[in-house]
Amino acid sequence: MSAIILYTLSLSFLAFSLVKDRNKTKLAIKKAWKSFTNLVPSVITVLSLVGISLSILNPDMISKLIGSESGIFGIFIALTLGSITMIPSFVAFPLAGALQNGGAGYAQIAALVSTLVAVGIITLPVEVKYFNKQTAIMRNGFAFIIAVIFTLVIGMVMS
Repeated sequence: MSAIILYTLSLSFLAFSLVKDRNKTKLAIKKAWKSFTNLVPSVITVLSLVGISLSILNPDMISKLIGSESGIFGIFIALTLGSITMIPSFVAFPLAGALQNGGAGYAQIAALVSTLVAVGIITLPVEVKYFNKQTAIMRNGFAFIIAVIFTLVIGMVMS
């Protein structure tokens, strides 16, 4: 039901925009379409990799590596994987649900998702290019520290 409401609102705002300024609306639609088409290949690739990974990693292996009984070692694995992996947040959250269903622990999932979303070792060269080296390293360092704190809080609250 909420999807119907959201689509109706979106179409209503689009119609309003068309009435207000047809040219700007057409330009916005073209830009949105271009963004969408640029995003689709990476989303399909990421979803495929996640699907393949989840089909290879059975629930027992997930529980062994990042299950709640894996403790600090599992958290360390999740923090490391999340920091070096590049997955958009709209894929990370469904992945977290799948991992939770597969037996991963809450603290380990929190570690993985928070570093996936906030820390970017892979994207560090791009950050250095647009910012500077010190800023990029500090941002990633602080994001990692916050991810660790978040993980500890989730670990305490959910255990």
